[in-house]
Amino acid sequence: MDHSDVVRLQAVEKYVLGELPADTRDEFEEHYFDCSECATDVRALTTFMATSREILAEGVRSKTVETARSVEPAAGRGWLAWFRPVIAVPAMAALALVIVFQNFVTIPDLKRGSEVGSAAQAFESSFHLQGATRGDRASKVAVAPRESFALDFDFTPAVTYQSYTGKLVDGTGTALMSFPVGGEMANKEIHLVVAGGKVQPGKYELVFLGENGSDKNPVPREVQRIPFIVESRP
Repeated sequence: MDHSDVVRLQAVEKYVLGELPADTRDEFEEHYFDCSECATDVRALTTFMATSREILAEGVRSKTVETARSVEPAAGRGWLAWFRPVIAVPAMAALALVIVFQNFVTIPDLKRGSEVGSAAQAFESSFHLQGATRGDRASKVAVAPRESFALDFDFTPAVTYQSYTGKLVDGTGTALMSFPVGGEMANKEIHLVVAGGKVQPGKYELVFLGENGSDKNPVPREVQRIPFIVESRP
């Protein structure tokens, strides 16, 4: 799946809403983990939806619920396709939702997307990984099939770089996902969300490579490696 397919299928909106078929969802996940624009859109829409639910909850408690009417989004407004209300929201609450959406989409931190975990993402469990050295036991992560989970770990690169690229690799060395890490995240705790179905029981590693944007012929250098084991939980 390339970026034109994402736009044509309105894949970002349908992915966040859980409306993508399983095979299309897997193709989109492979694409957006390597596409900073799609990753930013997913984070922004997820944050927007979480915030809008809070606003809707406040409005429902104070207003009379009315019967919903079908509302079709305007042409070219794929981002608002989810905005088909289940209840009729009062005009002021609807306006507040639009304002929240505009604010979150244009927040510079979300657009830069350099800090892992800077926007809200949904997950079911969280695990802290210990930075293992030779002879140490790798941390164990027990998750149910297709369960989304978060990995918390200390990012302590051996060498300081302007930016880094992190990769989740399996036991064969195949990269399952990649993500940018800003230079300012060195020696800080990072929170990484792994989408459900991305991993199976087995051995995995988080591998980090340093990159200097000023180099004419940059050669990424490995600066940290964190092994862990995924176990199946019913």
